[in-house]
Amino acid sequence: MIPRLPARARLAVAAARSVSGLARRTGRNGSVIGGRVATVLDRRVLGRLAAGRTVVLVTGTNGKTTTTSMIARALGGDAAERSSTGTGGDGDVATNHLGANMPDGITTALLDAPGTRLAVMEVDESYLGEVAAATDPAVIVLLNFSRDQLDRVGEVRTVARRVGDAVAAHPRARVVAFADDVLCAGAGLRSASPLWVSSPSSWTGDAGVCPRCDGPVTHAGLRWTCGSCGLERPPGNWALVRDDAGWSVRGPDGVEVPLELALPGHANRLNAAFAIAVATELGVAPAVAAARLRGLEQVGGRYRTVTRPGGTTRLLLAKNPAGWAQVLDLLDEGPGRPVVVAVNSREADGRDVSWLWDVPFERLAGHPVVVAGERAAELSVRLAYAGLPHRLADDAVAATRDTVGPVDLVGNYTAFHDAARVLT
Repeated sequence: MIPRLPARARLAVAAARSVSGLARRTGRNGSVIGGRVATVLDRRVLGRLAAGRTVVLVTGTNGKTTTTSMIARALGGDAAERSSTGTGGDGDVATNHLGANMPDGITTALLDAPGTRLAVMEVDESYLGEVAAATDPAVIVLLNFSRDQLDRVGEVRTVARRVGDAVAAHPRARVVAFADDVLCAGAGLRSASPLWVSSPSSWTGDAGVCPRCDGPVTHAGLRWTCGSCGLERPPGNWALVRDDAGWSVRGPDGVEVPLELALPGHANRLNAAFAIAVATELGVAPAVAAARLRGLEQVGGRYRTVTRPGGTTRLLLAKNPAGWAQVLDLLDEGPGRPVVVAVNSREADGRDVSWLWDVPFERLAGHPVVVAGERAAELSVRLAYAGLPHRLADDAVAATRDTVGPVDLVGNYTAFHDAARVLT
């Protein structure tokens, strides 16, 4: 049962709703300002709003927003694009499914969804400890860890250790973690009884050192092992499997459910495996959870295909080398299809774009490529070293409109959202 808020918290919530409503009525994003106002008026408001709810926290470098939407949907909420706010209640599930994943955004999502029994929140890796301390989560989901925004969050192993500390501080939480990511497994092992999801990852660029002893990690087929202390990949409780009939998710006790997803690519099949595992932990039958994921076609504009004069534009997000590894797998499915790549370096992206040199852009060979965004010059140099013919454009959206037929527009965080606002 959700307890009644004390007077101070009720005042903070009322003020926050007024400010959020005003922001949205004037065409601005209200997914953060309400939580910020509420926290100023009551520093404990996040914990008060979470009290009495079953809370699921989802963190990791890539896939948080999509997996959060999938979990909310699998638990009975329809996480499709239901409003422009990106927050609030959805049936009996509160979620911040459009990505406002710091404490202010999570607070806003909870105050927008009074009375909901379940809360599924994505959390920025750097804030997991703070948010978990306030919300006492029933489930913590660890997706993956790789280099991202080094100027803001620091070195990835340090981030993974902080996440591990948050896991250890909440021994009652059920931790659902990715067994094939070395750093993710290291954080998950801080839990007394982690639940492992498994599917071989195409990105191992941040997985060379053991999270336990700093020894060298070697990869052999589907397994990884530390050569010093013997730490090895945990056996998966839930795994993606493929046969002649297609992809399915196999869980404990021989349960197996087919995956019929509208969202494309292997990364989304893995996100779905996490969603089914979490939903099962919270009492939803795996077949029911899988069926609820079928109709999800986009998340915050990701994977959305927009019809325009002369063709279509598909919107894709890639903000770091690991994310690009997933997008390149998807682009490989459409050889010869034009690609517009847009890169910015604003605060939300991270100012440092040296990560461009860790992306195997050579795999774009055969695709007509257009380069745009505020850091187009640096991206152009990287593509020149990759031996890829390309042209520069002042505007990514205009470049897609100049293309006949289908085109993919791939942007990092702000470049993606700038394009999505114009196109959708």
